[in-house]
Amino acid sequence: MLAEHPAVCSLFEFFTGLDWGRRFAAEPVSGAALAGLVAEPNAVVTAVLRRGYPVEEITYPFGRGRYARGEPLPWILVSMLPRLSEEPDRLFDETLAFARSLPAQPLVAHYRALFDWLARRTGRPLWIERSGSSIDYLAALDTSFPGARFLHVHRDGREAALSMREHHAYRLPIALLYDAPLDTGERPSSLGPLDLAAPPSAEDPISRILAARPAVEAYGRYWSDQVERGEAAAARLCAVGRYRALRFEDLLAAPRDALDEIAAFFALPDGGDWIARAAALVQTGPAPRFAALDPPQRKALEEAVARGQRLLGRS
Repeated sequence: MLAEHPAVCSLFEFFTGLDWGRRFAAEPVSGAALAGLVAEPNAVVTAVLRRGYPVEEITYPFGRGRYARGEPLPWILVSMLPRLSEEPDRLFDETLAFARSLPAQPLVAHYRALFDWLARRTGRPLWIERSGSSIDYLAALDTSFPGARFLHVHRDGREAALSMREHHAYRLPIALLYDAPLDTGERPSSLGPLDLAAPPSAEDPISRILAARPAVEAYGRYWSDQVERGEAAAARLCAVGRYRALRFEDLLAAPRDALDEIAAFFALPDGGDWIARAAALVQTGPAPRFAALDPPQRKALEEAVARGQRLLGRS
């Protein structure tokens, strides 16, 4: 929706798929190291695609682009660059060439230079980065971008958890992270060695997890843990006017009003009829899933999301 604003270069899912251990490293790195970081394929995405599961956020044009579905796909080609250009492979090459030209400096300086370059390259004076689950590392984002403003769009934790369980690029890592029981009665840790790069088969552990229905409370716990990790930074930023929370349900119900508030919060320049065009992207909300659970599952999920719901004023 923000990409409809003529002044905004929308950087979609840049941070979320970068190597978690390196994406906010403080020591200076070379431009070549930056290029390697942003071009590194995400092992989870590759494993999911190789097994034939769709991931709606992936906008790379398989079939006419350089990479085939299931091949390791450089991270910034997964979602970000295809949203900025009809020729994402060409923009990818230009982006890496620019990254390699940069001097050794901390990653945060690299990111600013790269984002500013992408904004100029696309003819947009401003950039806004948007990544799902970024409340989890809000404190690191604030350290990296002092003075930035942060918008947190949040959804009812029960429905967010159930959505993540149906989203295979979330199903796999969360099941592994929490060793979530599968509907087969097994746990991921009992399935044998896990190798994300292994070829798919009906019996390999990755395929079995993706085909299973892991316990829903693991996804509720993950959601609550993320909200809790971001809460201290959110409270601090809110006190100085640099954080705004928006309910996903309110965005669906009154998109024009929500976008007016967002435009004011980000101090966006006049964008003509962009709000009307952006609001028109809203059709119907996702169908609720919580009521369809059996009573024990509803209870387990309610308990798992209780901390996050309370912190967001949803309890």
